[in-house]
Amino acid sequence: MSRTAERGSVSIEVAVLAPAFIALMVLAGVAGRTAVAAEAIEAAAHDAARAASISRDSTTARAAALKAVQDQLDWRGLACANELNPELTATVAGQSRNFDDAFSSTAGTDATVTVTVVCLVSLQDISLDVLPGMPGEKQVSATFTSPLDRYRSRE
Repeated sequence: MSRTAERGSVSIEVAVLAPAFIALMVLAGVAGRTAVAAEAIEAAAHDAARAASISRDSTTARAAALKAVQDQLDWRGLACANELNPELTATVAGQSRNFDDAFSSTAGTDATVTVTVVCLVSLQDISLDVLPGMPGEKQVSATFTSPLDRYRSRE
């Protein structure tokens, strides 16, 4: 083959491979952002459950859990597209109960609080219209349970 017959072959290779390479880089960005967000949400759920469990009443526990979630996500630089509203549940003596019931149980009774945090992570800034089915946001959630001190006075 002569050199003139090979002219433009590199241009064709780049034209064919460039979109695939760009799509791969975008997908790596989505996976990375989702992994970082999942770690931040896990830490936020942990902090919120702990903050709620050391509170003495359910009203204070709700406020402490929300503040812990906001502080953790602010510290990690994660902005959720949805409103933060952690779901708070509880168990008393191994039975699922209302969150308020955990704090009104008698001292010496086993009780736990569970916090579930859901965050919609925006992917708008790294999405490509060229990729069909590319989501604009990804839902990430985490749940953590923390026990109340058995012998500490409650409400």
